[in-house]
This record gives sequence, structure tokens and C-alpha cells, in this order.
Amino acid sequence: MKTKKTELLFMALFLRLLAPGGRAAVIVPDGVLFSSSKAHKNLRRTLVEDQKLEAVVKLPSGVFKPYAGVSTAILFFTKTDTAGSESSTDQVWFYDVAADGLSLDDKRQPLLDVEKLGPHAEIDDAEHAKNNLPDLVRRWREKDDAERERARTDQSFTVPREEVASNDYDLSINRYKEVAFEEEEHEDPLEIIAELEKLDEEIRQGLADLKETLK
Repeated sequence: MKTKKTELLFMALFLRLLAPGGRAAVIVPDGVLFSSSKAHKNLRRTLVEDQKLEAVVKLPSGVFKPYAGVSTAILFFTKTDTAGSESSTDQVWFYDVAADGLSLDDKRQPLLDVEKLGPHAEIDDAEHAKNNLPDLVRRWREKDDAERERARTDQSFTVPREEVASNDYDLSINRYKEVAFEEEEHEDPLEIIAELEKLDEEIRQGLADLKETLK
């Protein structure tokens, strides 16, 4: 790894220290996911092609406040050293964490009662908006099954290795996430103009009637 970037050197060190079959979950700055330098691309290519990159979990900005405000993600991977085999990357699972149970400002105050915090809490759909971690754990367990059927408009989905490779091994979730827009129906402009003309005529008639009354 020919670079002076600390985050890349640490990733290279983890890969060196892991024994084949060893697994790791590493928090990295967002830049590792998409930066276009040769070192960044080589690291991502190594994770995808030579090892087994299992998941990319995008964290919301603010999870490390007040100490740092940098955007981060977690890379989950297994060292296989088996490029092109069944043990290498097949599908990469993505999850977009929007809330972790605490406010994302410098105070990091709990948004829910203490028993509703953490990844193993039992929460309802309304509470999910404030704590995505239990949902993250549930979906992680299904990443090789039901998760592969999810649409890319969802909070989590999978992307084939070939597609990641064709995008310069870009691992940012926004590269693959699709946004669903709700279609809105608008009234025909000609109908609006006709209604305005009708209203204008009613006002004119009303003023005329009022003038006759005041005579």
C-alpha cells in the first residue's frame, strides 16, 4: 500500500494481520469509500476482488461528536485471499443508518428511553425513526437471503460485485441507492385560467349589483 493516508495504512495492516478466514469490522472515513486516488482504488479493489467484502454500513454524520464530525461508515469483510473463487465477494450489502438513538449534535442526548437504545432493543415502527440499530441487526441476519430481494429505494439492499467493479469499486451507498419520487397530480392550467375568469366575472357582477343597490 503505497500511501501516507493513515486510514489506508491501518486497513492494509488489518488485512496483513488477519489469518485466512479472519473477519473484521472497521470504521473508516467516508473518503475511503469513494476517493479516486490510486491507493484508495487499490484498497477497495483488494477488498472486493481478493477478499470477501460483506457489508458497508453508512453511519450518520455526528455519531462521534463532540470529538469529530467526520462522516463515517463500517466495512465488514473476511480475509480469504481467494480472488475469483466462491469465497470472494459475491454481493455487497449496504445499510444506511439515519439514527442511532442519540441526537446527532454535540450533546448526543438520548432520543428514547434507555431500554429503547442499542441494537437489541424492542421498538416499534415509530421508534425506528430514532433508533435504526435493531433493524440493522435484523436485516444483517438476512443479508444473504431476503435482503437480496429488496429494492434500492429501501434503507438496505445488495449490489453485485460486478456492478461495484464497473463503478471503480466505489462503495458509497449514494452511488447505488435509488430515490423514489411520488407523482403529484396538477390541475390543467387551462382549467385554472377558466376558473379565474369565472371568479373574475362573479366579482364584476357582484360589484355591479352593489352599485345598483347603492343608487
